[in-house]
Amino acid sequence: MKKKGNNIFRRAMFAVVIKYRHSSLSHRVIFALDVFLFTIAFVITELLLRQPGASQMLSEIVAKFILSALLTIGVFILSGTHRLVIRHAGVQDVLRIIVVVVVLCIMAMLVAFINTLFPSPVISQGKILSYRESLMLYLMLGTMMIASRLVLQRAYNEFFRRRRKQQNVVIYGAGAAGQIAFNALQQDNTIEYHVCAFLDDDGSKVGQYVNGIPIIKVRSGLNEHYVKSRKVSQAIIAIPSLRLSLKQAVVGRALDLGLQVKSVPHITTWFDGGFNINQISDIKIEDLLERETIKLDNVNIVREVVDKVVLVTGAAGSIGSEICRQLMHYSPRKVIMVDQAESPMYELQFELNQKFANRKDSMTFVVASVTDAKRMEQLFSEERPQLVYHAAAYKHVPFMEGTPYEAVSVNVFGTRVIADLSIKYGVQKFVMISTDKAVNPTNVMGASKRLAEIYIQSRSTDTTHFVTTRFGNVLGSNGSVIPLFRKQLETGGPLTITHREITRYFMTIPEACNLVLEAGSMGKGGDIFVFDMGKPVKIYDLAKRMIQLSGHREIEIKEIGLRPGEKLYEELLATKENTLPTYHPKIFIAQVRRFPIENINREFDNLFQIVQTMDDMEIVRKMKSIVPEFVSNNSIYCELDSCPPHRGQINEGVLLD
Repeated sequence: MKKKGNNIFRRAMFAVVIKYRHSSLSHRVIFALDVFLFTIAFVITELLLRQPGASQMLSEIVAKFILSALLTIGVFILSGTHRLVIRHAGVQDVLRIIVVVVVLCIMAMLVAFINTLFPSPVISQGKILSYRESLMLYLMLGTMMIASRLVLQRAYNEFFRRRRKQQNVVIYGAGAAGQIAFNALQQDNTIEYHVCAFLDDDGSKVGQYVNGIPIIKVRSGLNEHYVKSRKVSQAIIAIPSLRLSLKQAVVGRALDLGLQVKSVPHITTWFDGGFNINQISDIKIEDLLERETIKLDNVNIVREVVDKVVLVTGAAGSIGSEICRQLMHYSPRKVIMVDQAESPMYELQFELNQKFANRKDSMTFVVASVTDAKRMEQLFSEERPQLVYHAAAYKHVPFMEGTPYEAVSVNVFGTRVIADLSIKYGVQKFVMISTDKAVNPTNVMGASKRLAEIYIQSRSTDTTHFVTTRFGNVLGSNGSVIPLFRKQLETGGPLTITHREITRYFMTIPEACNLVLEAGSMGKGGDIFVFDMGKPVKIYDLAKRMIQLSGHREIEIKEIGLRPGEKLYEELLATKENTLPTYHPKIFIAQVRRFPIENINREFDNLFQIVQTMDDMEIVRKMKSIVPEFVSNNSIYCELDSCPPHRGQINEGVLLD
């Protein structure tokens, strides 16, 4: 019978928990609780301070109680201490209660002082509340109010939160952000977080405690023995301004130990100045590949762009759209954005109209192809751009390997159209976005970009300066490896890589576009600028890190073989042997030969005629004759590399007749 009764009680309690676990106590209930606590504090004060043998009439005690209660209730109502959500109460709420207690003490003492000057006829001794009674009453009340909220909060955390699982975590950073992260973890109602330790290398903090949690050195908390013994599953980076290299080292160490890693964002990104558990976000692979912020000479860029009419081709792409975003910060008179992709252009238009709502008149969005010479001439004649940033290009190596016609039509002759119109309509500077794949190309895409470079480099005049910028892969660009890996992770894998030893250089899109603007401002015509891409990244290691960051360590990495035209290692762009330095430490001038415009025009006219035949093999054959360093890799065009040289090929930078 007793067992049956216990089961009924448990079911009833479970029903209560399920019903009220997301509810908050009514502010009326909290107000009533505070008044009840005041009553208890008053009774205890009277009992403790009552003089032995002294007699006091009930009416006097009631008068004291009524006056004190009216004073207290008035302050409660004005302060609003009863309107807080107890389960989310924090330091600010405790401070509010302390302020209320101080105000009550001052007001009660003021009443006692007035009562001393004008004794009450109702009370035999003439005094309603003494200083001693006032101080004791309200200190006790304040203690009870704080304790009641802590008890209710703990009760909610223990009984009314639906626990799905428990996680042991360490927080890197014992400062203000670390304590805020700790408080946010305690309020989560889906996971029970147990903070094992705060990690910090500040010697003045190590050995101390925060909320009862020890502060230990980073190397003590991020070691295999500690993680296993404490069963730590997660590390939270709670130093938003942490130096990048140190952050990468800490995250790398945590991942190697099998921990899930999250971070607290900078305070400027908090919602309405507050912080909650949802803002503790997963570390992204970009955080591990990111580099220290590049310092730019914005004066140069401002001088180049301000009050100018700027045309950006390929404006809806990853690089083109970021160039447009950055240009708008330098007060151009107008930015004309051109792209043949309708949907991405619509998205860009919506974004920029929202972001620069007060400058809509300085933006024009055009859906058109750079290969359409008639449409482009109409645009140039109407808008008269002074600066051109040419980012329109096909860039996917396997696709272009299968469609040389498209690669040459857009990347070479689309560039030719825009370049020739730039000269015709007096553009001051033309900046083309190229790629590291143009260096000793092994695929059609890279070779097409090298052909565009050759044409651009030969076209500079006294009035129109042509500048080329080369850089490698950008993080998060359309079709790059990182978005591909993310999609594969979402579907449960496997992550596919073409070769275990393949490496690539990476930089962020904003970083690349910053350098494009800076290089464009320093170019004097005919220059090819290359960027310092940092250290190469092995794609296999990148895949492993992304699997670790996802928390799904069971996902495998599958090697599928090199794709047509792909090579294991991209050429190092900037070395002392092949570049000259500039005033910017990340930008170099490539040492390449220049070619006579007459010969180039003849060769490009011949290539254009071959393109019209749409014979892929002949198109590639002609590309190889103009760019002899173009040696195909893992491609059907490899057979062309054994053919004898053709007349008109570039031999060590000299176009032969």
